[in-house]
Amino acid sequence: MKKTYKELVKNLKKEVKNRGFEKVALGLSGGLDSAVTLKLAVDALGAEHVAALIMPEIGLSSAENIEHAKILAEHFKVKTYYQPINSFLVSFHFTPWGSTPTSQMNLRSRLRMILLYSYANTQNALVLGTSNKSELLLGYGTKYGDLAADIEVIGKLYKTEVKELARFMGLPTELIEKAPTAELAPDQTDENDLGAPYETLDKILKLAEEGRSEDEIMDRGFELSLVKKILSRIANNKHKSEMPPTITAEIENFNEIDMPIEEPPVAKPHKDQQQLF
Repeated sequence: MKKTYKELVKNLKKEVKNRGFEKVALGLSGGLDSAVTLKLAVDALGAEHVAALIMPEIGLSSAENIEHAKILAEHFKVKTYYQPINSFLVSFHFTPWGSTPTSQMNLRSRLRMILLYSYANTQNALVLGTSNKSELLLGYGTKYGDLAADIEVIGKLYKTEVKELARFMGLPTELIEKAPTAELAPDQTDENDLGAPYETLDKILKLAEEGRSEDEIMDRGFELSLVKKILSRIANNKHKSEMPPTITAEIENFNEIDMPIEEPPVAKPHKDQQQLF
């Protein structure tokens, strides 16, 4: 992992400089991916150029993850902001269209990204993403939420590779072995959502990236239902890593369009209505 580490640090430093920035910001959850991203950012840019935003939801985010995030930020001596998202969530309870469990989970992720970009815009900083390759391929993230970023730092590393890199960099074993969770709903874990541990998922994902068929992957000893689920997730969530489609149309030359000029009707204001024009 030494070569991987050196390349990530070098390329991150180069990318930030090429974009004309000096400072970066990231969300620090207390989980492994954001911890690895923080360490790489500090090594690439220096602690004085890195800001960590800790944005828990009080009552849902675990005390352990909040404490781990604070310890990491203090250890790496980065500028740190602690901003729970509870007060922002309250406003959405009053929307006339209501909510669903999915909309509530995505809302939490998008609120955190709004806060990150609010900070980045005021401080002339870039936002670092913390998604790994496994999550990006599976679409396991929120569009315009945690999947929104200026630079994805560990997006070329599978989750199992992120763990290897974390061990190489000397991050605490407790952090590395902790069950990964997005903490967007009570008792949520990545394994429960995805149907298997990352050790299994990554093997299937690598075979899929090689272009192996469903049958070929299953012949390697994986359950058909799991293989189908993973391949389906990859196909259905591909849009999360792409720009929105632009609808095409043949554009007529303006001079060739027959457009009769008519005076628009003038609406008479109601007697109690203020006339603006």
